[in-house]
Amino acid sequence: MSFRPPASLLASASGDLLSALDQELAGEMADALGRAGRKAEIALLQCAEARGKSAEILSAAVDEAAQAVFALSVQRELCGMRNQAAMIRQYDIPKDVMARVGITRKA
Repeated sequence: MSFRPPASLLASASGDLLSALDQELAGEMADALGRAGRKAEIALLQCAEARGKSAEILSAAVDEAAQAVFALSVQRELCGMRNQAAMIRQYDIPKDVMARVGITRKA
């Protein structure tokens, strides 16, 4: 995350404080990205396990995986990672899941 303080604060002793704030924010962003990645991995594993089951179970698993992948892609973009192709390769996201990313379902 890029944070540019006002010029009046640059010369003061608050530079260390801003640096600490930047570090804390970067840590929180990394933690949120890790949580989103773990959720996507779990949902993708459950989707893979549902491949041999009924169409209803598979459809629900694909929807859950698509939601988790969407959350991961949003978090990646917030962290400045714009290349979604790298995410698709890294997590080996199936095409049927990617086709449903960003689609909201009515309850």
